Amino acid sequence: MDRRSPARRGAARQTDTGPRTATTSATATSSGSPRPTSPPQLDETDRLLLLALDEDPRMTTMALAQRCGLARGTVHARLERFRERGILRLNSARVDPATLGRPMSAMVAVELDQHDISGAIDGLAQIPEVLECFAPAGETDLLVRVVARDPDDLYRVSEEIRLCPGVTRTRTSVYLRRVIPYRIDPLLREGIDEPTSARDRRG
Repeated sequence: MDRRSPARRGAARQTDTGPRTATTSATATSSGSPRPTSPPQLDETDRLLLLALDEDPRMTTMALAQRCGLARGTVHARLERFRERGILRLNSARVDPATLGRPMSAMVAVELDQHDISGAIDGLAQIPEVLECFAPAGETDLLVRVVARDPDDLYRVSEEIRLCPGVTRTRTSVYLRRVIPYRIDPLLREGIDEPTSARDRRG
C-alpha cells in the first residue's frame, strides 16, 4: 500500500508520465508524415519540372523528361505527387477573363456581421464573377477579386456581393491597368542552381 501523501503520489505520477509523453511526441514527429499545415518541400528537380510546366503546361511526360534530363518514370512520379499535394493550380487559372467577355477587374472590400461569416462565403461562392476571396489582416473582413463586362455590370456584381448573407458594407476599387501579370517563375528559379545543374540538364 502506498503510504505517501496525495501530493507526493501526484508528483510521482507526473514524473512517471513525463518521459512517456515525450517519447510518444518524438515518435509522432519522426514518423515521416507531413503536418497538414506545413508547405510541401520542393527540391531542385521539382522546381525544374514546375518551371518547364509554367512555360508550357501542355508538355508531355516524355518532353519534360528530355527537357530536364530525367528518367520518364521519375517525371511521372513527380507529377503524380504534384497532383496529390495540390501543388499545381487548375488549368482554368490561366484563362484570361477578358476572353470570356469580362475585361473589367476590381477588388471589393467586404465588412461582415461576424455571426454569419460562413453564410457570406457561401453566398460569394455562388457568384460566377467572383474569382478569388481573401481574408486579410486589419479592419477589412474579406477582399474579393471580381471581373465584369463594364461599369454597369460591375455595379450589378457589387450589389450581388452586398446582398450576400452577413455582408454589412462593401467598397469597390477598380483596376485600371495590370502592370505586372501573375507570375511564379522568379520564385521557382530561386531554388535552382543555374550554373551547375539547370544548364547542364538542359544541354
